[in-house]
Amino acid sequence: MAKVRDASPLDGEACAAIYAPYVTGTAITFEIDPPSAAEMAQRIADAQATHAWMVLEDEGRVVGYAYAGPMKPRAAYRWSCEVSVYLELGRRRTGGGRALYEALFDRLIERGFRTAIAGMTLPNDASVGLHTALGFEEIGTYRRIGWKLDAWHDVHWRQRPLAVLPDPPEEPS
Repeated sequence: MAKVRDASPLDGEACAAIYAPYVTGTAITFEIDPPSAAEMAQRIADAQATHAWMVLEDEGRVVGYAYAGPMKPRAAYRWSCEVSVYLELGRRRTGGGRALYEALFDRLIERGFRTAIAGMTLPNDASVGLHTALGFEEIGTYRRIGWKLDAWHDVHWRQRPLAVLPDPPEEPS
């Protein structure tokens, strides 16, 4: 049975392996070179320090992950975050993305975040469907914003409220 848990830097190798085919074979991410296991471990540590990173395990093996990071560096944005989810190829539409995001959102709410932002390279029907099902509303689309795999790609942006809390907001923890 699959379970979601907080990631640790020890999950860097597994997360790097899940991510690499997206980097090398798709425009879903605009990275060109797959990060090493050490780089991914550092990304996990950085995300856990300020936001959150979750992994999905199936029979003791990491098969997906979701994480959050700063939406933008300016201080006024500090209650918003950008989120992403990746599953092993072949695991789309299995409920793993939803389970990861729901756990991630819980962690982000605990830390005081108010809004999640997600960008997805188009076309990506599975990602659009997942984000729609989880209550993300359309913000807009950057047209022909990224060049990868010998083509221009659009990036569609959506946002979702995480929590409605009293104002003024407390600092995210």
